Amino acid sequence: MISLAFGSFAIGMTEFSMMGVLPDVAADLSIDIPTAGYFIALYAFGVVVGAPTLVMALAAYPPKKALLFLMGLFVLFNGLFALVPGYHTLLIARFMSGLPHGAFFGVGSVVAASLASRGKEAQAISIMFTGMTIANLLGVPLGTYIGHHYSWRYTYVFVTLCGIATLAALYVWLPAIKSHLQGGVSQQFHYFKTKTAWLMMAMISIGTGGLFAWISYIAPLMTEVAKVQEDQVSFVMVVVGLGMVVGNLIGGKLADTITPNKAVILSFASMAVCLLVVYFTAHINAFAYPMAFITGMISFSNGSPLQMMLINSAKHAETLAAAGGQASFNLGNTLGAYLGGLPIVWGLGYHSPLLVGVLMATVGALFALYILVMRKYGRL
Repeated sequence: MISLAFGSFAIGMTEFSMMGVLPDVAADLSIDIPTAGYFIALYAFGVVVGAPTLVMALAAYPPKKALLFLMGLFVLFNGLFALVPGYHTLLIARFMSGLPHGAFFGVGSVVAASLASRGKEAQAISIMFTGMTIANLLGVPLGTYIGHHYSWRYTYVFVTLCGIATLAALYVWLPAIKSHLQGGVSQQFHYFKTKTAWLMMAMISIGTGGLFAWISYIAPLMTEVAKVQEDQVSFVMVVVGLGMVVGNLIGGKLADTITPNKAVILSFASMAVCLLVVYFTAHINAFAYPMAFITGMISFSNGSPLQMMLINSAKHAETLAAAGGQASFNLGNTLGAYLGGLPIVWGLGYHSPLLVGVLMATVGALFALYILVMRKYGRL
């Protein structure tokens, strides 16, 4: 599990560090920040493309070999991103660095669940996801500091070194287990012909967008509404990251205790309530830090329950389903940031994205409830 957490940490750093060093990238390349923002969008697009493609390409190989190959791609493409010159070549390298993301989590989730004791599968997946939460807590602030004070390229050199460390950890610590491919290629893709698959993808894409409608605009929310000093925003992000670490572990325990589906309903519903509380209390400076922790905790409590829902719903296509969940999560990132930004453009203030987040999390909870009811009556 620890070797998988290493990979989760490295992937979390490469994805989220870009948000911290974006002004440095823009200045270095002599472009504006919106243009630099394509590095974020293209990474997410790479995840969406790579998740099903690489899972199917590697399906016949043992999971350990597949994970080593995927992390090898991660090292290669992030190393290229740290080194290649020019805006357009960097765009290509950034897109390619997103390709192994979803497939790594897809294969890794199934491996973690298969290695766990019966009844503790979601907790095992949460251990893997702990790497990503620690990346948000410690790795991203470190990467941002390196980017601001030295060079954003050094940040991605560090990310590449994290990938090399993951390769070593996987090779030494991950046991060799049999291939995760239980059905043929056509049987794997048959999962996406089912109603369940598309309900799951919609639930994740919309529900997790609630998190990104909030966190994408947390800096101006803190400085303009809560009146937190600008030099304290990085500390707020550390508090959010700490909440994510705690929430991820709670989510794994919860899913194994009350079933993943019920845990997802509770998580999305709690996220909606929490974001609504933040909306009405955002102007109170004293609430800024505790609500940052609580919101981060609740928002990230659905990671392992969602993965377990996908795995349980896709007999003979577990890895493809889990990888598709990561692609959907990145669609949620895009949707949440885009839809959350609309009310700001309309002049409704920096706290207005929270209401978008409330709506998206509520829809996610309703999708999860619908899935639960339909399964109860044997209609899914």
